[in-house]
Amino acid sequence: MYLTAFLFILGFVFLIKGAGILIDGSSSIARRFGVSAFFIGLTVVAFGTSAPELVVSALAGIRGNSGLALGNLIGSNMANTLLILGTAAIVRPLIVKRNTINKEIPFSLLAVLAVGILANNFLIDGVSSEGLARTDGLILILFFVIFLFYTFGIAREKENIFKKTVGDLKLEPREYNIFLAVGMIIAGLAGLAIGGEWIVDGAVELAKFFGLSEALIGLTIVAVGTSLPEFAASVVAAKRGQTDIAVGNVVGSNIFNFLWVLGLSATISPISFNPILNFDILFLMIVSILLLVLIYIGRRNILARQEGMVLVGLYVLYVVFLILRG
Repeated sequence: MYLTAFLFILGFVFLIKGAGILIDGSSSIARRFGVSAFFIGLTVVAFGTSAPELVVSALAGIRGNSGLALGNLIGSNMANTLLILGTAAIVRPLIVKRNTINKEIPFSLLAVLAVGILANNFLIDGVSSEGLARTDGLILILFFVIFLFYTFGIAREKENIFKKTVGDLKLEPREYNIFLAVGMIIAGLAGLAIGGEWIVDGAVELAKFFGLSEALIGLTIVAVGTSLPEFAASVVAAKRGQTDIAVGNVVGSNIFNFLWVLGLSATISPISFNPILNFDILFLMIVSILLLVLIYIGRRNILARQEGMVLVGLYVLYVVFLILRG
């Protein structure tokens, strides 16, 4: 059991470091072939920062641990919105851009609603199965394509818009020797595979050992662990005064998680759905609406420190509720 717990923790290190090395190697090769820094950020880096959630959710889905797969993504979005955004606002009040308020946060809310509708076949259609089939996954990916077109459209007006999605990252990626870059990509993929394997195995064993559900482990420990890159990016951006990046990083990550990561995971392997997660989906919708309300009240278009404390406090209460629910 101790070895399992150790590998579980070490898995997060491999997962996050693997994603970082994969991004650096891929960006270097793209740069070598004359691809713009903007395009690298919007594609290679954006997808790379979603790799931890994608690997864990896909592996869990393939192995039939659907509670862990869905719990990881719902929990990651909850941690992003409440814990990470709240902490960033406590570090420095966050100025929220008009596009984020009018388009991106509502789009993230639409993503939650879409998942809730697609997963509840029994409640809506009266059919016996519950979950996300491959067709549902493809629908989510199509929504994601729409989001990408929107992002490209905005980018015509502002070249560095990709920061809003992928966080506080370098505009000019470092260029490595071609052989080293290829080696970094291979090492990054290996780190993702090994880290994801250890996390899924460890989460399942921990759930069994403590008599907890896989969904609970996914909603809490695994969710926070896979959200560490977003946490680091948002807090660093807030410290440096780049508050729009801190907000955009969280909102963009939420959209990526539900539309791209969950969509691709369901397309690879259909994911069953436990109706108990309907509460978490509903709460995530309420939290998204609350975020808009907090931005509008007080100083308009600013998420102040006290409002950040409200978000963090809500996250603590949510975790307590999850533990009591088991």
